[in-house]
Amino acid sequence: MDKDLSPKFGHEDVEIIARAPVFQGFFTMLRVRLRHRLYGGGWSEEFERELFVRGAAVGVLLYDPRRQLVGLVEQFRIGALARSGGPWCLELVAGMVEDSESLESVARREVLEEAGIAVDGLHHIRSYMPSPGGSSERMHLFCALVDLHEVEGYFGLDHEHEDIHLRVLPLPVVLKALETGCGEGCVIDNAATIIGLQWLQLHRTELKPNH
Repeated sequence: MDKDLSPKFGHEDVEIIARAPVFQGFFTMLRVRLRHRLYGGGWSEEFERELFVRGAAVGVLLYDPRRQLVGLVEQFRIGALARSGGPWCLELVAGMVEDSESLESVARREVLEEAGIAVDGLHHIRSYMPSPGGSSERMHLFCALVDLHEVEGYFGLDHEHEDIHLRVLPLPVVLKALETGCGEGCVIDNAATIIGLQWLQLHRTELKPNH
């Protein structure tokens, strides 16, 4: 039985032959021509893949341990147009990392912009790749312990076309929705929010109010 989880191959086992942009707009799409080593020996034939280029992102779960409340943001998402429940999604506060920004500073900035709350301490949850089959994005998740008493409202930056509703929900209600497993009609159905809430479910007894 193999107890080493490390991949057999690494960067040196991929040969990038060409890469060229096929679209550059709000996001960038590259066409990459490459070949790589095969498990059975030798190299693959040359082939092409499209790569959705997106850098690091930060997601922040808002949690009030004193009142057992969770803060999630609701906003329109273009990728959810065909979603049975509609394209307004319940999510973590989130944003992209700009050049020279630390992950923690992005987390604090996004919470202020999307929820109107100043954050001091952050608990790192984990980082992961949401869709490595076609995207370069890496998501970094945090939990912020905040006071969610009477903070619901509408936020976002007009120049970024953001129209964000901060919703504050009882923890038991959120966890019940998380466990329902209701397919396409599920209220909470994006990876960052599910992972963040599952982490909270495991660690909430360790989280104490700041004051």
